[in-house]
Amino acid sequence: MPKKKVIKEEKVVLEQKVSLAELKLALDNAEKQIKLAKKLLFQDIYFQKASSLSLDKNIVEGIFDGTDMLGADGKKYAVPCNYASKSKLVAGDILKLTTGEDGIQMYKQIGPIERVRLKGVLCENDDGYHVQVKDRIYNILAASVTYFKAKDGDKLTLLVAKDYESNWAAVDNVIS
Repeated sequence: MPKKKVIKEEKVVLEQKVSLAELKLALDNAEKQIKLAKKLLFQDIYFQKASSLSLDKNIVEGIFDGTDMLGADGKKYAVPCNYASKSKLVAGDILKLTTGEDGIQMYKQIGPIERVRLKGVLCENDDGYHVQVKDRIYNILAASVTYFKAKDGDKLTLLVAKDYESNWAAVDNVIS
């Protein structure tokens, strides 16, 4: 085979490899943009719905962010850690806060987000408790560690939202 033809064929193969790499990169970027768009759409639709449903001054609906509830009114509301741990709340869950005449606040999960289960290892440092899952680190509530009697180095199963990006996870269980 002539040398020019071999070089030309190698150039075509190289161009195809570069094109495939560029295509993969473009698809990865598009997938990230779609996830972001879904998150923004979910939040926007939810807040429109929540603000039209919550006519009672004593009821606020919002989205759990891992530690607090971001209300449809734009305010942050502290969610008790024990409730979040025992209920296995996941960032993205929709909550309703009812404040009674006596000032008592009661949270209720009214819209669980779709979840996925992950496995990781518990580690504790000065910032609190974290779980290492492959190359990613999730924050978890200290109340979850206490509730499950977990220790540094224990293997845990976590719950995270399928299509809602967050650094927070809920502890599902300790793996023996």
